[in-house]
Amino acid sequence: MDIRAWARLAVVPLVGGAGLVAPAAVAAVAAPTPVTEAAASELYVSNKDCAAGGGGSMDAPYCTISAAVAAAQPGQTVLVQPGDYPEAVTVDRSGTETAPITIRAVNGPGGTVRVGNTVSGVLTGPVVTLAGVHDVRVEGFRLVGYSEQPLVLVDGATRVTVDSLDGVASRAAGTVRVTGASADVTVSRNFLANLPGHLPSVAVEAGVTGAVVVNNELSYGGVRVSDAPGAVVTNNTVVTNCRTGVDVIGASTGVSVRNNIVRTNQSRAACSIPGNATAISVAGDATEGTVVDHNLIDPVTGGALYSWGGESYVDLAAFRQATGQAGHDVTADPLLVLGAAHSVRPHWTVSPQSPAVDSADDTAPGVAATDFFGNARADNPDVANTGTGSRYVDRGAVEAQGGLRNFETGIRHRAGAGPLTVTANAGPLYMWPTRQGGSTIAYRFDGERYWRVTSATTQDHSFRRAGAGCVQTYSSLDGFRTTIDTGAYQACTILGALYTPVAPTRVLDTRSATGVATTTPVPANSEIVLSVPSVAGVPATDITALVLNVTVTRPTAAGFITVYPDGTKLPTSSNVNYVAKETVPNLVTVPMSNGKIRIRNTGSGTVHLVADLQGFYGRQGSGLKPLAPTRVLDTRTGAGTPIAANSQLRLDLSGRLPADATAVVLNVTVTRPTANGVLTVYPDGSPVPVASSLNFVTGQTIPNLVMVPVTAGRVLIRNASSGTTHVVADLAGYFGSATSGADQLFVPVGPYRVADTRNGYGWENRPQVAPLSAYEKARFVAAFQGQCAICPRPTAAVLNLTVTAPTAAGVLTGYPAREQPPTASNVNFVAGETASNAALVKADYTGRIEVLNNSKGSTGTVVDQSGYFIAPA
Repeated sequence: MDIRAWARLAVVPLVGGAGLVAPAAVAAVAAPTPVTEAAASELYVSNKDCAAGGGGSMDAPYCTISAAVAAAQPGQTVLVQPGDYPEAVTVDRSGTETAPITIRAVNGPGGTVRVGNTVSGVLTGPVVTLAGVHDVRVEGFRLVGYSEQPLVLVDGATRVTVDSLDGVASRAAGTVRVTGASADVTVSRNFLANLPGHLPSVAVEAGVTGAVVVNNELSYGGVRVSDAPGAVVTNNTVVTNCRTGVDVIGASTGVSVRNNIVRTNQSRAACSIPGNATAISVAGDATEGTVVDHNLIDPVTGGALYSWGGESYVDLAAFRQATGQAGHDVTADPLLVLGAAHSVRPHWTVSPQSPAVDSADDTAPGVAATDFFGNARADNPDVANTGTGSRYVDRGAVEAQGGLRNFETGIRHRAGAGPLTVTANAGPLYMWPTRQGGSTIAYRFDGERYWRVTSATTQDHSFRRAGAGCVQTYSSLDGFRTTIDTGAYQACTILGALYTPVAPTRVLDTRSATGVATTTPVPANSEIVLSVPSVAGVPATDITALVLNVTVTRPTAAGFITVYPDGTKLPTSSNVNYVAKETVPNLVTVPMSNGKIRIRNTGSGTVHLVADLQGFYGRQGSGLKPLAPTRVLDTRTGAGTPIAANSQLRLDLSGRLPADATAVVLNVTVTRPTANGVLTVYPDGSPVPVASSLNFVTGQTIPNLVMVPVTAGRVLIRNASSGTTHVVADLAGYFGSATSGADQLFVPVGPYRVADTRNGYGWENRPQVAPLSAYEKARFVAAFQGQCAICPRPTAAVLNLTVTAPTAAGVLTGYPAREQPPTASNVNFVAGETASNAALVKADYTGRIEVLNNSKGSTGTVVDQSGYFIAPA
């Protein structure tokens, strides 16, 4: 009796439903090959996300800055995530000139990083100490100190930079103190205050050489250079509390004091003791080789503008005549503007009409390409350029900006890189001309825990899985020192994966407890969870989708099977339809989400399930060349010789495939078998695998899609049966290299139901609720990801085609819309049968596909989709 006698009882779901969930099962596939990796370039710190024993990865960050610093190697960057860190950090590791160690606070949309006495009384010394080290950068921290102690102590260090720090000290020898024969130390872009103001905010002490103090905002205390020859003091904004702004004393010869703004009273009023409020003072032993020029001094306080060799000058012209210095200095109101408050205190910026604008010396020692906030040097078109060099660098720490006319952002596949590698771009478009890009930009790609904060307007990233790849971007014109952001955007692109075929591997068999804990069949309306931690050494996190041949056997009642990613909602789609006592296979492509998949039995009886792994999609492998379905084998033609019992037939496709083809997509159909059996399709020259491609019974016509590796373009088709059988094979595409035309990439979707004649859903040219009539063609649009501005349309779709309640025997064929139907078939059926089969169907240029009911009767038709292919970007 033909197994299809029970077919009229089979069902196809209209909607999905909840059911009992069986205990999770564990089944490993090809344990990953151990890989020895080079040291990571970044070490992460987060006191919110860490756990004991974390090694500094994004997934297992260190809990403290000190722990990460103690482990840092040359060339590594310690990335400290937002939060309060009640610790003192002593840096005792060194980098090299070409590979410094960087310790960076990642201030951005997630907040800021505060270090030190964030809990009162935690420490009594400096917050950051760099003693005897070299080639280290410390960037971006908000420092909370202890009375009479510097926030940062640099002692006997070489090639050290402290950058973009914020902090207020109290009665300290220096908010940042550089001492102990240190050399080539840079203090840049910091906001530093020292209350009540009679001590410096930056102290460069005896024995220090080559110090650079640039682009800082200094409040209350200014800069003091003591017996430190060759120091550079450039582009700082110094606003003191009736104290000297820049003080060069001792044998500090050859000092450069240029491009600074100096105001010696916070309130811009006359000082009660003007003699203490000299703007720039150079002692007698320090005048040799020292240069003062291009500074802007506010004369309102009544203090001397200059002191040179012990002589004070309240008049710029007199100072020039006496010393030959300050040829380009200006004495005027700098028009400082008090900016928005941040975690320490407000910042000073300058009005666009300030005499500081476009008047500095771009050739001065220490001039930086960007300003205190990391913004570009901008040219105010309404102000004459009176500076030296590029002629539009501003004096002081902050460059005046003209605002934004737009903000651009985007993401695209990176040309010449792997299929999942992208380049994101973001950045402001300024109203004024600028020398180069500017602003601070935060990027966060889907799947990443932390923001990347950088001045770079482009950022490369490699996603772990195909699909929609999105990036969020924020741009800040003040280095995220305030909460004001100029742009917040999201951009997405669609990425596809490559296919890797594997030798057919049995990963699930409920009859033998393979992949599950028992031999118990799957109960009615319940499911199992199959864990796939890796395939061929590739971890599940890097697998976009699995390709499995799923077989139902020994069902006690009619039903259907749905395979879907764990952690997602049960879809309305189905993969395998069956009736009682039937053995039915079907090829299933299932997207991966968390290394597990769910297989649900929707029916009133129990079933056993078998799953054979065929391959997977990921960042490495082969692309697809989809083809209009082409018949490449039919043993009924010619001599009409079937495949003999327990023997195989070699199918040679070398004339149809390029030499580098790795696998083929075939719809294989068994017809007229004289006994029950199993058909297996596998690479030529390989051992016969345990896995099967399709199961059949006497007299049955049954198809199944196979994706099988090829050897020199050949595959073997084995008939494991005591009888003969005819076999038909239709070629739907091949996998290979892009140079041979196989360049299409796989994108997972769903699984989704995309068309159903039973409710009229999804059909483009037949909205009515009615089965396909005899020989009717129907069209639908393949589902595709739509998160991007212009998303690529499918070039081919991975489908499951189902017929239900047909009134006569026939075949269902899918093919590109607007083309003539091929002689190939996808689903074979008889009257009353519910039958389904996977299909990889080429689409037309608009992503449309047609199906033909090649039958003299009508049939209900359902289309489910689990992915599609796109052309490379």
